[in-house]
Amino acid sequence: MARAGLTPERLTRAGAELADEVGFDNVTVSALARRFDVKVASLYSHLRNSHELKTRIALLALEELADRAAEALAGRAGKDALTAFADVYRAYAREHPGRYDAARFRLDPETAAASAGVRHSRMTRAVLRGYDLTEPDQTHAVRLLGSVFHGYVSLELAGGFAHSSPDSDESWARILDALDATLRNWPPH
Repeated sequence: MARAGLTPERLTRAGAELADEVGFDNVTVSALARRFDVKVASLYSHLRNSHELKTRIALLALEELADRAAEALAGRAGKDALTAFADVYRAYAREHPGRYDAARFRLDPETAAASAGVRHSRMTRAVLRGYDLTEPDQTHAVRLLGSVFHGYVSLELAGGFAHSSPDSDESWARILDALDATLRNWPPH
């Protein structure tokens, strides 16, 4: 019989909280069982294994991030949209570092196609519509934005900018200015 109150959804949320506390790589069914003070075997009626738990956390993180981005982008275009979109990713990573890592967890193609990751792609391309880019340049720009956002946020979370001036917020604003200028003046083929 399943322990009262344990559901896949509750376990996923608890796993996401655990990821934010100890890092996504350290989330396992065993760690989650310790959190609920239950035997690991009692969780297997809700989760097959740690991979399923991590997949569920990744899907939750993608959904949360997509919801925040959609709200931030509403009614915005051009640099305003770019800045709002970038700021959502940075804020989410700061608030939920484990979930942010989970959002990059490799999903199987079928799961990825049904995830909120598709919404992220659409929103990124919606931001880029304000810059009038066509293919293949739009795909190159999607990759540029993802690389810059993730690279900056990862370095910042690791403390890479904590020991120097100017402040990382100032650098972030200047980087977004530079991205906007690059997108507005995209080099021809």
